[in-house]
Formats: sequence, structure tokens, C-alpha cells
Amino acid sequence: MARVLIAEDEEPVRQLLARALAMDGHEVEAAPDGAAALERLAEAPFDLLLTDIRMPIMDGIALALTAARDYPALSIVLMTGYAGERERAKGLDALVHDVVLKPFTLTEIKQALRAALANRPPQPAAF
Repeated sequence: MARVLIAEDEEPVRQLLARALAMDGHEVEAAPDGAAALERLAEAPFDLLLTDIRMPIMDGIALALTAARDYPALSIVLMTGYAGERERAKGLDALVHDVVLKPFTLTEIKQALRAALANRPPQPAAF
């Protein structure tokens, strides 16, 4: 399965997502904000970043922009509970696979992740 990094400031949501994705066979790590997520991205490769848009320290849009620039093979899915935040993310269509609205079901988030992983950018050849 995939290595997934979750960036979510709400601990109950972060834990629920981590458990659900791990039960699906993914290797999951979680971070409480965008800055911590960037540190984890620098430490190890990930296949997918699932991030909330509204977070302290570094929001999900800034995280997505930086991650897409520095890790072009990374698939990115955003989450938000705010309609205005979804509008902010519209300009990121080329970088972000999907924006999932909260509240979501685990089925909805798993479907979004499966679709994002299926459409991953080409991976660089290993030598």
C-alpha cells in the first residue's frame, strides 16, 4: 500500500484518519500542523499528503504549494470544513488531486485517497 502523511490540527480527526488508513494497509504518519508535516516530508518519502486547509503555524494551502514544489511525485488531497477555504484551493487544481469537504465519511476519504494514488505523477527512475 502507500505511505501517507496526515496533517490535521484536530487530534480526534487526525487519530481517526490514521487508524482508518492503517487498517486499510497504508503506512501512516501524522502531524499537527503544516510545519511539522514539512519536517516529516524531509525525513522520509511519502506517496500521499492528506492535509486540512485551516491549521495553525502553516496552513494546508501553503503546505500543499511547498510540498508540490519540493516533492513533485507526491499526491495531495486537501480537507476543509469551510466553503471559503475550498474556494481558495480552486487555483491549485494542477497541484492538488481533490478537496474533500468536512464532515466526510471514512468511505469518502478512502475513495479520494484511492483516486489520488491511482493518478500519481510518474515516479523518477531509481538507479
